[in-house]
Amino acid sequence: MNHVFDMQEACPSTMTILRAGDGMAAAPEGVSSGAFLVQMILSSRAEGEMTAMRAFLPPGVATHWHSHPRGQLLFVLDGVGLVQREGGEVIEVRAGDAVWFTPDERHWHGAAPASPFNYLSVQSVKNGAAVAWLGPVEEEGFQQ
Repeated sequence: MNHVFDMQEACPSTMTILRAGDGMAAAPEGVSSGAFLVQMILSSRAEGEMTAMRAFLPPGVATHWHSHPRGQLLFVLDGVGLVQREGGEVIEVRAGDAVWFTPDERHWHGAAPASPFNYLSVQSVKNGAAVAWLGPVEEEGFQQ
């Protein structure tokens, strides 16, 4: 496979390995407060298929508000992150923590001001999309 397990193509018929760093790319513009890297692991637009990625955020960088039509599992791999659901408080998360955002729950996540934040996210496709991007988080939202 080409640096990502693309579920729109036929699934591999045997075990397939995606090596650390394969397919690393800059996150799309307009989805965060600053640049960060992503490694797509599973990519699909097919109804009900899973998508997954690893994200590597430098200190102080956070995603914009967004939601996932079937929810999102976020697993912290390294560093210190901040997460917030709309109307909730900002909560610190650390390596080994897992966060579940319910379907269509508006939220953001990002790196704490003094730490990078690396995570694995898993979400499912509904109506051709796994995420809906919304507006930026206000600067005071990064404070705990």
